[in-house]
Amino acid sequence: MRDATPAPALHRRSFLKYSGALGAAVTITSTLSALSACSSGPESTNETGGGGEGADRTLTAVIGYGNDQSWDPLMTASAFAMAGNHHIYEGLLDTDPISREPYAALATAVPADLRATTWKFTLREGATWHDGQPVTADDVVFTYGRVLDPKTTTLAKNFFASWLAEVKKVDAKSVEFVLKFPFPDGVQRLTLAKIMPEHVFSKAGALDGATTGKTVGSGPYRQTAHHPKSNTTFEAFADYNGPRKAAFKKMNWLTIVDAAPRVAKISGSSAGAQISDNIPYANISQLEKGGLEVEGGAGMNHLFLLFNTAHKPFDDVRVRQALHYAIDKEKMVEAALRGHGKPASSFLNEENPTYRRAKTVYGHDPDKARALLEEAGVSGLTVSLMAVNVSWIMDCLPTIKASWDAIGVETTLEPQETAALFTKLDQKKDFQVVAAASNPNQFGLDADLIMHYNYGPGNTWMRYARWESSSVAKDLFSRMDQATREPDAERKKTMTQEYIDVVAENAVIYPVVHNELITAWDAKDLTGVRPQPYPGINVLQAKWV
Repeated sequence: MRDATPAPALHRRSFLKYSGALGAAVTITSTLSALSACSSGPESTNETGGGGEGADRTLTAVIGYGNDQSWDPLMTASAFAMAGNHHIYEGLLDTDPISREPYAALATAVPADLRATTWKFTLREGATWHDGQPVTADDVVFTYGRVLDPKTTTLAKNFFASWLAEVKKVDAKSVEFVLKFPFPDGVQRLTLAKIMPEHVFSKAGALDGATTGKTVGSGPYRQTAHHPKSNTTFEAFADYNGPRKAAFKKMNWLTIVDAAPRVAKISGSSAGAQISDNIPYANISQLEKGGLEVEGGAGMNHLFLLFNTAHKPFDDVRVRQALHYAIDKEKMVEAALRGHGKPASSFLNEENPTYRRAKTVYGHDPDKARALLEEAGVSGLTVSLMAVNVSWIMDCLPTIKASWDAIGVETTLEPQETAALFTKLDQKKDFQVVAAASNPNQFGLDADLIMHYNYGPGNTWMRYARWESSSVAKDLFSRMDQATREPDAERKKTMTQEYIDVVAENAVIYPVVHNELITAWDAKDLTGVRPQPYPGINVLQAKWV
């Protein structure tokens, strides 16, 4: 999705694969077992450069998502890569990983007037790239040039193009942002445009290197080795002079996408890691009894259904609604999520500041589901449900199948590795319904950002759904644009809630449940850990005990 050329499938897949851990915690059928077995752990986890002792020892982390997707900061939605990039790169402003409050990173200050239509930023004196070159205004202009170039498609464009008109160089150390209209929420988005060095990534083919793992940032850690499907290593950048300095001399992040080996790596007398994200609910008690701190974060993480509206009968809203009404979500929360979740009552999770219960809420109502199918003239429906084999998604699939079978919809489950599934979607192969995991909170909390990520015109999700050319979609996009431009915060909130009602009613891409994400760490070794309600870890405020 880079430059003016057709987007490689790898780039498009990276929009979604941050939520795409592979592997399974439970067996649904023999087919699932076989697929789960194909999803292996790290090929090697020994290239760490030595463990060290005391304050010099290596922090070993386990990430339950793959490290083999794009590392281009403007393209990736990979949980592993985004978490790593938050330690490697800086935005002009960055945001706290929990509160999401902006703070000055490469810039010296947050704009004083957030309602102004111009923001000026001065770069931090002495900021250097990991290759020793100074950070300049040209690097900022280069980065935002990619974001705003109409001939270039990046994930970051979805977060900036509607409100940011231009980024201009003032002098060697300062830039000016020209906004299309006052947009205070924009400051929280600046972390999503990690500044990249022009002298590195403007060279021919260099952005391909960024896709496959090459990083050159200005942040507190520099990448020292990258082994896709195995591990990525980091070390403290000695010349970093920014606000959140490295507390660990070295870090080794292991990608272990299968649940059992991930848990084993952090538990027991032979534990080889100090922290892990994506802890299965079934293992919480075991890890707590073993002396680990285990804590969840409730956010927007969700299982969603994506319908192919070009494949009949899923072009009929009644059929989509029927399949949502059929699902026993309370059973899913109890059996699959062990109580660590809630049935979706809006596209947004209940903790979101803009949340309001949607006018259409898909409670478990099999009679209504049957009636809707009958009204749509659909009988004898068979559904092939493609799904990512993320462990907790796999746990939820049996409830979906049982619920659909119960209303006379013959259901076949087709779980597969995330890369395989989204390659099919990228290649525009036919499908019926997809079940997958997503968490737009990785990018922020504001509803405008979240909804444009999922329902923005021309974006990847809309292409997958084949829905954006419909009259309902076009009206939705118009409503979204009007809400973005609304200057009054309360009116904007109301307008957003109203168009989310449209999203709920049409259920083209819509959550089934929202769930917690669980992090575990050894408090005898680490302090300052704050578990995130979205995938990955952030240890910029953690340190050795």
